[in-house]
Amino acid sequence: MNETASNISAQQLLALLPIIALGAGAVAVMLIAAFARGHRSVAGATAAVLVVTLCTLPYAAREVPTAVTTLMVMDNLALFAIALLTVTSLAIVLFAYPYFQVRAVQREEFYLLLLFALLGCLVLVSADHFITLLLGLELLGVSLFCLAAYNARDPVTGDRSIEAGMKYLVLSGLASALLLFGMALIYAQSGQLHFAAIRQPDAAAGTVDLVVFYGGSALLLAGLSFKLSLVPFHLWTPDVYQGAPLPVSAVIATLSKGAIFIAFVRYVVSSNSLDNTQLFNVIVIIAALSMLVGNWLALLQDNIKRLLGYSSIAHLGYLLVAFLALQGSNLALALEACAVYLAAYLATIAAAFGVVAMLSCDDAHENDMLQDLTGLFWRRPLLTLAFTLALLSLAGIPLTVGFIGKFYLFSAGANAGLWTLLGVLIIGSGIGLYYYLRLITALFKPYAHGTADTAAVSLVPGYLAMGLLSFFLLVFGVYPQPLIEQAQAAADNLQQRPAVAFEPVEKQRFKR
Repeated sequence: MNETASNISAQQLLALLPIIALGAGAVAVMLIAAFARGHRSVAGATAAVLVVTLCTLPYAAREVPTAVTTLMVMDNLALFAIALLTVTSLAIVLFAYPYFQVRAVQREEFYLLLLFALLGCLVLVSADHFITLLLGLELLGVSLFCLAAYNARDPVTGDRSIEAGMKYLVLSGLASALLLFGMALIYAQSGQLHFAAIRQPDAAAGTVDLVVFYGGSALLLAGLSFKLSLVPFHLWTPDVYQGAPLPVSAVIATLSKGAIFIAFVRYVVSSNSLDNTQLFNVIVIIAALSMLVGNWLALLQDNIKRLLGYSSIAHLGYLLVAFLALQGSNLALALEACAVYLAAYLATIAAAFGVVAMLSCDDAHENDMLQDLTGLFWRRPLLTLAFTLALLSLAGIPLTVGFIGKFYLFSAGANAGLWTLLGVLIIGSGIGLYYYLRLITALFKPYAHGTADTAAVSLVPGYLAMGLLSFFLLVFGVYPQPLIEQAQAAADNLQQRPAVAFEPVEKQRFKR
């Protein structure tokens, strides 16, 4: 092993400070949960760990961009993603507290699993090597297996929760196998596992090399498409979203997808994978199908969790428009569009799930059907306003951050000449606008059963989370400049990659 891979400098340790702080905090929360069981204390400790992780970001920012051995790279893109994912996790902790307070389950372990899932996400967004990518995916995946079945002992929702956990376990395991096999085939062709060292074989390469590389790329794309629930690898999504507890559905829709998308972006930018015409064309088809199928199936749903699940499929399809522009002179704008839209998506979908979770704090039942939202304004006006704002942002209506994200997608797609996909995006957005307005209409219908609901627990933490998310959606929709500046810094930093030493391909080439 070379010198750079065996020693970690003080600069690299400072760059890794957010990951180190979160890992140490997760251990501390585990000890608190083991020796001083208490829902309030564990939830409070988890929130404190997330705040401390956010406080380490300015110190790490002084040392970036820094390559931490050949496995990870800490740059502004990684720090931007870490900030987004950590703030989203903090919001989930706040609205998960009243949700679990009324349920007959062991509550403390949820927060520990959430921290480990976030730790896997932080490894993913800084991964620069197939080994790190796999480790991050597995740390995230194992946490999500347990979280999806977290309500297994709940007398009301236990059966659905077990079904969701089993489906996610089996299908996610299959996706991981595809990923691992794809990585092995790419290594067999290139002799490298570092993203920047992987290159498409030239036209003069032998037939065997081309087949191996294309086969590995196809398997890698299939595995990542499952993790992102892109069509046609999306069939698990509505069932898992519906069966999992509401805060867990929020984790899958936000943390998991956000981290994996950033890792996918880093891989294609580092390896120039979009120069592969066949791979590019396949992703175009996946993006178009995801936008159309996700929105069309959402039209048919009366269950809010399933509707948001299908909506998330469509939004990942929208993100692929900017993703496909990640090449040549379009790279800077496309990276900026990916960062802005991802920030808008994470805040918006977390707010939508948070409102539904807070509505489910009245009793042990999940109020996740369309009729449960009917007349919500007359019972919970503040929650209704937060949910309306989230739905308008998902639809891309002006004065919300979702509009800013959609504008960036159109700019990146037009700059790259992706006119067909932009047409599909317009059609999908039109379909989405219909079912979002359908939900908003239901919120303001007359309510015949009284004027207010009385929650079984205090909703103050949940209202705090909704206030923070609504502030983000509205303020950055009206004045997006601070968000745009951070996205531009992340895009510029990724293009100025730190040097990483790795042996030439000829010395490491796999012997067949």
